[in-house]
Amino acid sequence: MRQAHETSPALGPGLIWGFEFTAEGSRPVEDCDSPHGDRLRWLHLNLADHGTRKWVETTPELPAAAREVLLSQDRHQRALVDPTTVAWVLHDLERDFDSDDTGRIGALHMALTHNLIVSARHHPIGSADIVYRRLSAGQNAMTRPRALDLMASALLENFGRVIARLSGEVQAAEDALVEDRQAPDSHRLMDVRRRLAQLHRMLDGMKSVFRRLELDSDLPADLLPTVEKLSQRVQGVDGDIVSVLNQLRSVRDEINDQSNQRINQNLYLLSVMTALMLPTTLVTGIFGMNTGDLPLTGHGGTIGATVIAAGCALATFVFLRGRGFFR
Repeated sequence: MRQAHETSPALGPGLIWGFEFTAEGSRPVEDCDSPHGDRLRWLHLNLADHGTRKWVETTPELPAAAREVLLSQDRHQRALVDPTTVAWVLHDLERDFDSDDTGRIGALHMALTHNLIVSARHHPIGSADIVYRRLSAGQNAMTRPRALDLMASALLENFGRVIARLSGEVQAAEDALVEDRQAPDSHRLMDVRRRLAQLHRMLDGMKSVFRRLELDSDLPADLLPTVEKLSQRVQGVDGDIVSVLNQLRSVRDEINDQSNQRINQNLYLLSVMTALMLPTTLVTGIFGMNTGDLPLTGHGGTIGATVIAAGCALATFVFLRGRGFFR
């Protein structure tokens, strides 16, 4: 079982990983309280650790707005801006050590101050693992706009991988349907639709957060271009989900049409057979009556009754064919 970087242990109160950025590049941080002057520092914390709450509440570098968002128990997506801080809660996909996609929705809490970036979560999330790998590869000249872009891009990349997988399943189902192979599993397509709708709601909330940030007059000027760019990217990813949903809807409509066509064909066949058998049933019913003066009771009567029944069925067939019942 592989270990995720995002959950790698580190020193400090709930510190999962941390980096400090200098002109020479980035270097790991193992102590949240070590001095760093004006150098920009990024700390990723575990909110499930009791030490994290105490550190956030007592760290003078974090304004009240940052503390409120980082320690908030709210699960909905939102943003808070004041003259010194930009903080928000965004949804991400939780992950396990052996699975990149658990289907559970997690919350990413993040705050940007003058020289400190703090991100935090209660459960492991995919975007933090992506950010960790990129920061470990070396990042020079890190700034607040670049940090915002890096984290939001990781969120969208994490969503994009799930969307690509779900889109592949829909395309495979469509190909099987067109090539008249095994019919797609309707229950699995329902699960795909449910997952796409979940992602759509998450991205719709993210769009609202970035839209509010764009319109907030207190948003620092250096972050505005990045927020505008990310707002457009979120709309693009959400558009991909809508496209897959439309494709899935077409596949399900085709499956329903084929199913209805098969049902109609079977009902048509049963109706025709019933119509053909009705005269025969009538004849056998007449000759089955235990009454007097019943015809064809002598020698060869069975053959005669059979000929009459077959003749009635043939006459019914000719009549139905003349009326266009056989296509």
